[in-house]
Amino acid sequence: MKLISLLRSALAALIVGVAPAVAGAADIVIGQVAAFSGPLAPTGTHMRAGAQLYFDAVNAEGGVHGARIRLISKDDGYKTDETVRLARELLKESRPLAFIGFVGTGNVEAMLEKKVLSEAGIPLIAVRTGAASVVQRNDPLLFLTRASYAEEVQKIIDQYATTGYTRFAILYQDDAFGRDVLGSTEQAISKAGGTLLATDSYPKNTTEVGAAVKTIAAAKPQAVIMIANTAASAEFLKQSREAGNLAQYVALSVTDAAQVVKRIGADKAEGLVLTQVVPDPNSAIVPLIREIQDNFAKFKPKEVTANHTFVEGYLGAKVLVEALRRAGPNPTRQKLREALETLSNYDAGEVFISFSANRHAGSRFVDITILNRAGKLLR
Repeated sequence: MKLISLLRSALAALIVGVAPAVAGAADIVIGQVAAFSGPLAPTGTHMRAGAQLYFDAVNAEGGVHGARIRLISKDDGYKTDETVRLARELLKESRPLAFIGFVGTGNVEAMLEKKVLSEAGIPLIAVRTGAASVVQRNDPLLFLTRASYAEEVQKIIDQYATTGYTRFAILYQDDAFGRDVLGSTEQAISKAGGTLLATDSYPKNTTEVGAAVKTIAAAKPQAVIMIANTAASAEFLKQSREAGNLAQYVALSVTDAAQVVKRIGADKAEGLVLTQVVPDPNSAIVPLIREIQDNFAKFKPKEVTANHTFVEGYLGAKVLVEALRRAGPNPTRQKLREALETLSNYDAGEVFISFSANRHAGSRFVDITILNRAGKLLR
């Protein structure tokens, strides 16, 4: 009897010792450095909110291999030096397993050039850039879940060349992002047999577009391609309309349609064409969007809307979590990187992501949308 009693006590102690280790598995920390202030605040905020919504849904179901996911975000104000400084600060303070949702071509380039990722061996997933300078590096620790800007531009030029547009102008942001896409756009226009009548720029982190409005209006283009972020795109469109320039205006996916309407009104925003790199957030026929809508209703994110940027953040988080599942319990940064490279034709809900050891640009989805007079996007 004494032996049985001792065995029971030992078994009870073993159960007590093991149970907390499973139930209380250490959190998986994911880090983000993005713009939560300044002109790109809506972009960073919606990227974060989209990712957080998916993490909330996963945590509500028990996490990944019993571990909850915790997102820690820092505000770089869209300043490249701050991106690097805060990323290093996050690495030291919180030891994240991965980074997600950084915003800006120059900001991501700085992370690569300063060797922040390589020195820490940490993957960065779902960044808000599609610049050739980033895509073509195929960095072993950077995983892109959006189409390239070159693919967006090609979609635009193909669309307009087939409808008889030949005379173009370009507004671009005077930084790494703007200059990178400017080159791709010039090449696409030339290849299609079009003529580039004028180009002009504005300084990063500003809406100082007045001079560009005059330069481009004087050239009388049929279409103006805006390589610009939301605030500058909205201001340029507003001033151009007021100046009587009746050209067709086209913006890349980095311009958010709802924010343009909010800034300048539906009457001035009507007719603006935008490329998109994720499906329409109102299209419930797409399984990914239906999933987002269901989780949005369940977890009720505050002070955000389920716009295209929100979808982009959610998609990036879903890709990351799938890789975490494949990496197994107690993942390391190296295991996670290797797991990401196994995502070949991964179905995130009729949105497909394909990575391999030699290809870290995972998506080629590009769509064309247009704002109607009610300020709503149509395909």
